[in-house]
Amino acid sequence: MTGAAPDAAAGPTIVRLRTRLLTAPMPRPWVPAAPQLHLIVVEVEDSTGATGTGFSWTPTIGASAVRALLDDDIRSFVLGRPVDARTLWPQVWAHLHEAGGGGVTTIALAGLDTALWDLAGKRAGQPLSRLLGRRRDTVPVYGSGVNLHYPIEELVAQAERWVATGYDAVKIKVGKPDAREDVDRVAAVREVIGADRLLMIDANQRWDLPTARSRIETLSRFDLHWIEEPLRSDDTQGYRALRASIDVPIALGENVHTIHRFRDLIAAEAADILQPNVVRVGGITPFLEIAELVQGAGLRLAPHLLVDLSGQLALTLAEETGIEDVEDADFDALRLLASPGPVDLAGNTLRVRDSPGLGLEFVDTMPAPHASARVPAQLERA
Repeated sequence: MTGAAPDAAAGPTIVRLRTRLLTAPMPRPWVPAAPQLHLIVVEVEDSTGATGTGFSWTPTIGASAVRALLDDDIRSFVLGRPVDARTLWPQVWAHLHEAGGGGVTTIALAGLDTALWDLAGKRAGQPLSRLLGRRRDTVPVYGSGVNLHYPIEELVAQAERWVATGYDAVKIKVGKPDAREDVDRVAAVREVIGADRLLMIDANQRWDLPTARSRIETLSRFDLHWIEEPLRSDDTQGYRALRASIDVPIALGENVHTIHRFRDLIAAEAADILQPNVVRVGGITPFLEIAELVQGAGLRLAPHLLVDLSGQLALTLAEETGIEDVEDADFDALRLLASPGPVDLAGNTLRVRDSPGLGLEFVDTMPAPHASARVPAQLERA
């Protein structure tokens, strides 16, 4: 299946697609076994000579597979086709569907989609949020950390930094083998942040249904704003049963890849807060459709990670939503940017610096390491 033939009369067409892979050491590794994060930079050029730069991303595995899909199947399909992201996205998704409706396919597709939106913004001379219709100038930010492996003293120190920064809400990981450790850690963070700040916890799919019920019942006394991913993300009926049996709101969606799955979760009444990740769902085009679906259903939206892009999109949404700022995990902290990024974080507030397109200029190769272990960026493929 190749879809409709390219229409040269439809305007500028894609004449070039290039990728490069950057591997960034993480100042605060999310797990000891994965001290790096991978970014696939995607550049498109149209028939007028204009260019746009986007990205895909994977924190642990799959970067080579994502890049190969872009360099092979996506590139061969999109060359000669019009550059409009909203028109092209469903065509490419249908083309890739035999390799899977979501996962590696949508993660790769995000690289193309974000590059096309960057190109559109640059052609229009507008930043992304203006191009999409900015509704507000600021959005709230909450502090977050991937910290289950932190000793409790280090976790407390992180919570103290969040308080000093001025966050009104914070999120920590739970899911220790011994339930008493979770209680001690959540209690310690609640003591640091006080009663007036919101506290969210994230189990990262570690529990089965009986364990989730037991753990959440034990931890609910700490006034939890939500419990995130207590079960495997594809256990829709498990989430439906869990939500009916607990009082703590459930957040879910970072590992959900298509609007069809988000519809299923909404229909099943499986969650209170839905959390699309702009890369994992396939880019800006599907993210905006999912956001409209979620907010139209009267549920809360909480974009997952990628503050450099999620923050820009949050300015355009129908209802205000908080943005997750994982400590030392933005593109600037990872040394992935050649110039200042588009978002400005001050306390618990995010603003954007207006520049055409996404406002992201990535380095060509990773800079000299400030730690002994460094994996150089791979060179651009021919």
